Amino acid sequence: MRYVDIGSGDGPPIVFVHGLAGVWQNWLENIPRFAQERRVIVPDLPGFGGSEMPAEKISIPGYGRFIEALCDQLDLGEVVVIGNSMGGFVSAEVAIQFPERVERLVLVSAAGITVNSLRHGPVMAWGRAAAMAGARSVAEKRMVIRRPRLRHLAFGLITRHPSRIPAETLFEMSMGAGRRGFLPALEAHLDYDFRERLPEIRCPTLIIWGEDDVIIPAHDADEYERSIKGSRKIVFDDTGHVPMIERPVTFNDCVLEFLREPRRRQTEDVGEPTAGARA
Repeated sequence: MRYVDIGSGDGPPIVFVHGLAGVWQNWLENIPRFAQERRVIVPDLPGFGGSEMPAEKISIPGYGRFIEALCDQLDLGEVVVIGNSMGGFVSAEVAIQFPERVERLVLVSAAGITVNSLRHGPVMAWGRAAAMAGARSVAEKRMVIRRPRLRHLAFGLITRHPSRIPAETLFEMSMGAGRRGFLPALEAHLDYDFRERLPEIRCPTLIIWGEDDVIIPAHDADEYERSIKGSRKIVFDDTGHVPMIERPVTFNDCVLEFLREPRRRQTEDVGEPTAGARA
């Protein structure tokens, strides 16, 4: 198992969870900022990056248990869990399975709502593109990133404006493509539906989405907000599936503001309607 452990400070540690075809480097634009104030843990999920395939079949509940086991091994106590895409699916599952572990929850373009249609449309197109990207050599990946048209073809489904993202960031993101866990993890999305259990999440929850996400539509953010009492959502304009990469400064500021709010204020807001913010 590979993970990053960096930073220190007051408050619960932060655990970042990457998405499908992701690696810990998906959080490179966020780790340094959060590590200034908190201990930060960023794993490669089993079957991705430098982590081995798990002995058991990949599943969303299994990944939830993996995060719990990691927190237990590192003696983290209560943590903030922040997950993108499949990582959001897993993070919400951790909050359901292990409510005493999760102090706060941040769902970033999280999977888990639009379940039955995942075999169709942009998700599978992106999956095929990710699988092909994984077969490329390092030199080929760098060539794709350097050429504007190829960069758009490779990253246009997950980011609104690939040309605005630093080339090295895109290169690090590409290292997660084509790993052995990709197809089993995609199947795991289809095998698990936890929508009826979302109201069990009682910790303060922030939902962040990109308005132009073509992988997981922004209306899924509305469903998460309706299902999790007291949650709030923020929708970033002109942003795709990875807001933490596309708008890192705004993302970091929004999440840190959320983390600094007193816990009591969050619980007092339970049941009150929340307007979707724009950034």
